Amino acid sequence: MTEVMAQTPPVLHGPSDKEKKYDRQLRLWAASGQAALESANILLVNSGGGTVGIETLKNLVLPGVSPSHDIPSTRLSVPARVANHHPFTGIGKFTIADEAIVSDADLGVNFFLDESCRGKSRAHCCTHLLLELNPEVTGDWYPKTKVSFIPVIQSPLDLRQLLGSSDVFTIILYALPLQPDQVDLIKAYARKHHTPLVAVHSVGFYSYFNIGLPGTFPVVDTHPDETATTDLRLLSPWPELSTFANGMTEDMDNLDNHDHGHLPLVVILLHYLSVWKQTHGGAYPTTYTDKIAFRGFVADAMRKDNPEGGEENFEEAISAVMKHVTVPSVPSSLKQVFEHHDGRGEGRSQSSFWVIVEAVKQFYAKRQVLPVPGGLPDMKAQSNIYIQLQNIYKDKARRDALEVLATARAMAGGDQVDPAEVELFCTNARFIKLVNAVEGDEVDMQQVVEQELANDQIAAVAGPEVPTSLIPIYLALSATSHVSTAAAEDIMSSMTRQAPALVGNERAAQVAQEVSRAAGGELHNISAVTGGMVAQEVIKIVTKQYVPVDNTCIFDGIESRCQVLRLK
Repeated sequence: MTEVMAQTPPVLHGPSDKEKKYDRQLRLWAASGQAALESANILLVNSGGGTVGIETLKNLVLPGVSPSHDIPSTRLSVPARVANHHPFTGIGKFTIADEAIVSDADLGVNFFLDESCRGKSRAHCCTHLLLELNPEVTGDWYPKTKVSFIPVIQSPLDLRQLLGSSDVFTIILYALPLQPDQVDLIKAYARKHHTPLVAVHSVGFYSYFNIGLPGTFPVVDTHPDETATTDLRLLSPWPELSTFANGMTEDMDNLDNHDHGHLPLVVILLHYLSVWKQTHGGAYPTTYTDKIAFRGFVADAMRKDNPEGGEENFEEAISAVMKHVTVPSVPSSLKQVFEHHDGRGEGRSQSSFWVIVEAVKQFYAKRQVLPVPGGLPDMKAQSNIYIQLQNIYKDKARRDALEVLATARAMAGGDQVDPAEVELFCTNARFIKLVNAVEGDEVDMQQVVEQELANDQIAAVAGPEVPTSLIPIYLALSATSHVSTAAAEDIMSSMTRQAPALVGNERAAQVAQEVSRAAGGELHNISAVTGGMVAQEVIKIVTKQYVPVDNTCIFDGIESRCQVLRLK
């Protein structure tokens, strides 16, 4: 049987067991994203109630798997709540740094602890129970205990020793509250190793997380809607496309009903754009008024009595006028990439991304159009005609990408640029996003709060259904970033020091009271929801796909809503 499989051409092989097992994840972030997850090494510095950090790891362990690793032989019995989970592919490795010893309070809020964990290392217990979800993931904990799973004395968390180890972490999560010196150590490590940081704080019904990225973070594979990526280039056709369209429409009036009713919308629009141009002084219909007139012009050319099932192709063409009859341009997001001041600072010669940016910029300067993405939407047409048209777009996209690649490789530092990276860039050029593009700029919290309060006043006029700003929640939680409990008066005092505009604000006082009442305790459902959101953002950062939050997300569990603000 093995010999037969070895002789079978690869194209005839079905999907592997791993591909079948992880099909849902591969559909979301493809093989490249999966490989990034499998090689990820995540550190969680846990503190406080410890629940939100573990819930985040749970959602990362489930969708990630590393290559085969030896699993520790000492395992807890599998609780029923965990045994029902099937392992999905997840992160490669995680480490939990947590000095806490499991107490009765932990058992009430942490899903990954049980009675047998009382008096033992919380990091150790959580690591082993998380590994029950996916044995293919490697887990470790810190500080180490000399003997496993016996009551231990709390050991101080020496982050300096952990961060100074040979392990290089892909991303660091840290759950607040932490002591200022511990946070400083984490941030110093991140600066040195260019490591993304995610701070998360969950207290009572409130939570927030903050993402700190190492400099400008470009995302090429933003996964835009497929319908938005279509670029037919109707106002700037290349010779092969024009020749194809002209060949199909040179005797258009004499086509039989079947052929007339199966002309692709691209061919129809190119033909009538050419006719329009001849009768309008060489100008295309680019204004709204002209497009309305052009739609009528195309509609008049439809055959009203076509017995071959009508002329759906002409209806498609008419509907496509507003979207696809457009002048080629550079979208604002790509302009930001082209003009970004940090491009030189980060070293175009050292980053393939910035080399490709410069190559595409030169391509546009030369041709006044971006590379063709190559996609073609579904449309009414004969199959062989559609395939020919599809190949014309794909071939043009391939040639444009090769031209960009040649330009990139001619630059300093561009000799190692990957063709696949260039192709992805050219396909998604109009949707590339720079996250943290203005990193380093100081945010005036007073100004942010004043703007948010002004928005609240406008919302009050609009009606009670318009949500108010969640900035007071962020400020109240920030007041307890280094202490577990605080009086409402102290929390309010901290809030008004950061933002004097909150003096006398009733909403802020209510939030301060609620945070004080929670006394640093976590509610499992709030931490579980927050952990799910944080894990989603971590996956975006690790895979460099989709667009992560920039940079703070605040969650109000009472009203069940969140708000994203840039607060640094």
